[in-house]
Amino acid sequence: MNREVVEAQVRAVLPLEGSFAVFIGNADKTFVIYVDESVGTAISMFMRGVAKDRPLTHDLLSSVMMAFGAKVERVVINEVHGSVFHARLIISAENELHQKKVIELDARPSDSIAMAVNQNAPLFVAKKVWDTVDDVTATLIEIEKRGLEHGGAADAETDLEDDDDEDEIDADDLDLEGLDDLTLADDEEDSYDDGYSGIDDDDDEGEEWKKS
Repeated sequence: MNREVVEAQVRAVLPLEGSFAVFIGNADKTFVIYVDESVGTAISMFMRGVAKDRPLTHDLLSSVMMAFGAKVERVVINEVHGSVFHARLIISAENELHQKKVIELDARPSDSIAMAVNQNAPLFVAKKVWDTVDDVTATLIEIEKRGLEHGGAADAETDLEDDDDEDEIDADDLDLEGLDDLTLADDEEDSYDDGYSGIDDDDDEGEEWKKS
């Protein structure tokens, strides 16, 4: 695997029609990966620390890993082909039977991001991917500004209302009707449906986003 990487974070999660937009980036750049509803919901819940009545898929996988002395060391989004992203999930394990072992698994970015957020593991993007993706920082800033205008960052995802200025965000085919459900990376806990209602999609960048 290419070792030249850029560290990034999940900056926001935005529900759209039939999918979720996951904003990934740092102070220099932000790009979007589209994921299916079930994993997008999981990422949002992990970010918020939402309690669940029963363990969901990524909770179960984390519990199984912990039972064997394993954890997610890091996630690397290492390839992009057209609009489809690929990732590597790096896991370490150490228990009474074996010394520390590190394994690298091919995985969907959506599942990898969910596991990383759940276990507070770092997220990296291969430099070759980072240099390829479009920067949507301006779009994210505009979305966050709307949240602040409607009650502050902590309440952006619950207080934001649709208005007549939606077309001011310069993005192709962006469904802003999901804007009131925006999950910002530093938001406080809020209620969320603890079930997966998702669809079975491949991870992809979807429609190209324009710069504002």
